[in-house]
Amino acid sequence: MAWFLLFLAGLFEIGWAVGLKYTDGFTRPMPTILTVISMVISIVLLGLAVKTLPMGTAYAVWTGIGTVGTVLLGIWLLGDPATLVRLFCIGLIVAGIAGLKLAA
Repeated sequence: MAWFLLFLAGLFEIGWAVGLKYTDGFTRPMPTILTVISMVISIVLLGLAVKTLPMGTAYAVWTGIGTVGTVLLGIWLLGDPATLVRLFCIGLIVAGIAGLKLAA
């Protein structure tokens, strides 16, 4: 259950990270509200996950999920470059997440 909560926390981290782009510097009320809600949910779920998972592992996986998801959505939604080097580095992060999961 802790891994599932951590995965959900990572998804909400992606939501708030991408949401920041749509807040337009926190001047647009609805995107700002949704971004702040995503932030709170993400932190609460991370807090629940670390009740049973090692803190370092949970934090690394949480940020890894957020990083990979944010980069991929940046490429898909915002036109960020999808170079071979960037995609390779995303693969390294995914491998690190999988390794931490296996080692936990």
